[in-house]
Parts: sequence; C-alpha cells; structure tokens
Amino acid sequence: MAKAFKATRRGITGHLEAGEMKLLRKLFDDIIVMLEPDEAANADPLAAMVGIDSEAVTPSDSAVRRLLPDAVRNDDGEALEFRRLTERSLREEKIGVLRAGALLLERSPLTLTAEQAQQLARAMNDVRLVLADRLDIKTDDDAARLHNVADVEDAEDVESYLALVYNFVTWLQEGLVQALLGTRPA
Repeated sequence: MAKAFKATRRGITGHLEAGEMKLLRKLFDDIIVMLEPDEAANADPLAAMVGIDSEAVTPSDSAVRRLLPDAVRNDDGEALEFRRLTERSLREEKIGVLRAGALLLERSPLTLTAEQAQQLARAMNDVRLVLADRLDIKTDDDAARLHNVADVEDAEDVESYLALVYNFVTWLQEGLVQALLGTRPA
C-alpha cells in the first residue's frame, strides 16, 4: 500500500479518493456532534459568559470520557472542579480542530503546511479514540486482532466494518505523522 501523504517542496501532499475524504469529514462531523455541549445544562448566565460549566458532570459516554479525560484521577471532587473550569474550552478546541480538519479535506489537491498537517492528525486521533472505545480496544493485542480485518470481504458484522474504518484512519494518521517527521530538519 502506498503512502497517502508525503513531504514535498510544496508541503505535505496527500492523495485521497473523494469517498475517503467524504468518510473522514463524516467521522469528524459525528465527533463534533458528540462533543457539542448541552447549552440547556448551563443555566447560570454568568458562568456561561466566562465559559465555566456550573453543572459539570463526568460524561456518561465512555468515548466522550476518552476525548475529555479527567485532569485529576485520584480525587473525584477535584476532578469535577477541573472539569467545571476547563471542559468547555477543551470541547471548543477539539470541535475547532475537527472543523478545521474537515475544511482541509475540501482541498484538491490536498497540500498542507506542517501546522495544518498537525491539525489534521489531531482530528484523526480523536476519531481513532472514539473508534477504539466503540471497538473496546484496550491493549495492543486488541488492536492486532482488529488489524487482521484488512478487506471489506473480511467484514462480517458492524464490528468488522468499524475495524476497517479504524484501520484506515490509523493508516492515514501514521502516514501523515511520517510525512510530518520528513519535513523536520535532521
């Protein structure tokens, strides 16, 4: 399989089929929907103005918990306080990166600066985190098991199709990171 991304004199170039770019944009959009805060939950107008979630709670969706992990693991009260102060800005930052990634995928030909490539890699990483959660990937062995699903003919159920998407996004992200490393001076 050829690399989807490579470092060139013009920047980092990539070749993705229209369907592949459409799939990535759809995945980015799905993650954005997951991350969009419930505005009705923030009833305190002063807290809303300064960007603090007065009613912050640990997300019930395990994939969102992976995207927005607790800053403090050993003290639930302190973790909730950090979440109250930082979750809104973290959500907004991640949504911004995902939207920027989707816009980058509108380009033809796909030529990126190093900064844009980093943004796209971050957006792909969020997709991988959610897919890893949905596929219950906790160890390297779990990922290796899914890596064996290499072709659509191997897909038998929803998990197999998700594994194909996970493997595709992983392959793209690894190629993008390798291209980024190729743009750095030795």
